[in-house]
Amino acid sequence: MSNPVLNKWPALTGRGQAGQQSGQQYPTYTQYDPSAFNRPGSYGQPEYPQQPQQQGVWYPPNQQLGGQTWQAPPPAPATQQVMTIDDVLTKTGIVLGSTIMVAIVTIWMAQFLIPDLQTRFTVLAMAGTVSGLATFIPVFIVAIRRKVGPALAIILAITEGVFIGAISWIFEMYYRGIVLQAVVATFVATAITLAAFKYGKFRLSGKVRKILMMCLLGYAGVVLVNLGLSFMGVNLGLFPGPTGHVSGLAWLAALVGVGLAVFALVDDFQFVEEGIALQLPASESWRAAYGLTVTLVWLYVNLLRILSYLRR
Repeated sequence: MSNPVLNKWPALTGRGQAGQQSGQQYPTYTQYDPSAFNRPGSYGQPEYPQQPQQQGVWYPPNQQLGGQTWQAPPPAPATQQVMTIDDVLTKTGIVLGSTIMVAIVTIWMAQFLIPDLQTRFTVLAMAGTVSGLATFIPVFIVAIRRKVGPALAIILAITEGVFIGAISWIFEMYYRGIVLQAVVATFVATAITLAAFKYGKFRLSGKVRKILMMCLLGYAGVVLVNLGLSFMGVNLGLFPGPTGHVSGLAWLAALVGVGLAVFALVDDFQFVEEGIALQLPASESWRAAYGLTVTLVWLYVNLLRILSYLRR
């Protein structure tokens, strides 16, 4: 991650490859000692080698060659592409845009291929559940891999797209216009969070970021346990029951989900800011795009839940 301009070239440090290995200082061609070239010229004066036009480095006397030798420096390494804000915005647009397109295609295919309303509801409910669980796979892959690329964007776009497409259709079927309300609320919440981050200098300390990570894992674990128990007819109260009653615990879970999503959004902004300052590789822009997309989808889902509770 060092700056290519500040690499330790031999011409800048006055050290050749041999000097770098031994730790000794050897002169460059601009510092050579004329007494080392005691070869008589045509007029009885010492004859010195011409200064080479190409930058290079003089190595110490070689016993086999009988004198100093000169070698051209290695070719300059290709400039490493680094993380920039434009790069992050572009890749976030690609991942998030692909997710939205997959969601639209999911709804269109369900309506086109499944004319029966009840069957369509059942299929989309199952597709939303399976894809919601499958979203954990690319998230963990991105978290543990040192280098990420655009290939994971396809997996993330498919899983997240099917998930939000399925649940958006189900919520829209019960509450007309709720999807548009949730989308607007998500953009408003994101804009307010970004303004607080940029102009209000709202940042998370290292300790808070660790606590946030533990809370996110704990929240996800509770939701998974509640989902597993719901298949056996047990409802912990995190979601409305069969009668449609919304408990206080369901309200609390939705509000906590929105709060954690907002803090996660700040953490994502902070990662982008620090990555640009540290000149992380450009591949880290994909990691930032994944994180922002997952956080925005999570924020959208929890706002969708709160709006549905209000609409009841």
